[in-house]
Amino acid sequence: MKNSYKNGYQQTIEQGIAGVRRFKNGISRGSGNLNQQILHLQKELETAEAVVIGAGAGLSTAAGMTYSGKRFEEYFFDFEKAYGFQDMYTGGFYVMQLDPEVNWAFWARNIYINRYLDPPKPVYQKLLKLVKDKNYFVITTNVDHQFQRAGFDKKRLFYTQGDYGLFQSVDPSIQVTFDNEQWVMQAMEAQGFVKDKNGKFHVPKNKKIRMEIPSYLIPKCPMDGSDVTMNLRADDSFVEDEGWHQASAAYLEFLKKHSDRHVLFMEIGVGNNTPVIIKYPFWQMTHENPKAVYACLNYHEAYCPKQIESRSICMNGDTADILDRLMGTVK
Repeated sequence: MKNSYKNGYQQTIEQGIAGVRRFKNGISRGSGNLNQQILHLQKELETAEAVVIGAGAGLSTAAGMTYSGKRFEEYFFDFEKAYGFQDMYTGGFYVMQLDPEVNWAFWARNIYINRYLDPPKPVYQKLLKLVKDKNYFVITTNVDHQFQRAGFDKKRLFYTQGDYGLFQSVDPSIQVTFDNEQWVMQAMEAQGFVKDKNGKFHVPKNKKIRMEIPSYLIPKCPMDGSDVTMNLRADDSFVEDEGWHQASAAYLEFLKKHSDRHVLFMEIGVGNNTPVIIKYPFWQMTHENPKAVYACLNYHEAYCPKQIESRSICMNGDTADILDRLMGTVK
């Protein structure tokens, strides 16, 4: 059963890789001004039989979930002072060299603000309002769980690259994942963070917090006591658990069911780090289905192959601003 799920996911990627080779006539930045593009996308959202959303890191960035700046300074000012790094991404690599008590103190904070807190801007909620009454499915490389937090149907979500809310054993024979919410909350409290009346952790007024957790709180695999790591795809050790395989199968089934229908492939904030997961397959599926339309919302990186230019909407700009404009036009 698992093999069929996995092959389905691989099939989608391989299809995109093979297909992109035929797009050799250059790229297009789309046509029309922003107002025309808004109206075009409005029409497609209203008339499409299915909407497939493909989301990358740019969507969470538009929601204010940055790895540096105010969010970093609020929760990691002590790490910055002690070790010099200035963002959560860089810090994640640096702390791996430190004692496990310090490493896991850092990761507890990282997981907490990027998985268990709502983003500063309601971008995901606005996107949901646009598609909640549509026949939709979401595939995303984001690991911050914000689609589900915003209210998207869990059965219509495929997180391809993992979830900040899950641990996995370093033992490759253990192909299951473990929820980390309870551990995160304990680790935050152990560092000296305090909860407000809404249950949100903050740095205390005296700013006295610890950059380590007690040794007994270092997370271990509940099955055999082995060390754990984040369930984030970095190499072949990434655990694709039963939930992952079921989501992969549901995504493939959705695509097959609508392969010859009026489908809107709506790509949002997808960069070029992993184009084979969303961007290339979206191009290929649009090319193969003459009823399909491809929309790309991206900050100065919206483009499409010329072969599908006539059925593409390329919108360069801040996704939050674009969604605001769509909210004013989509019924």
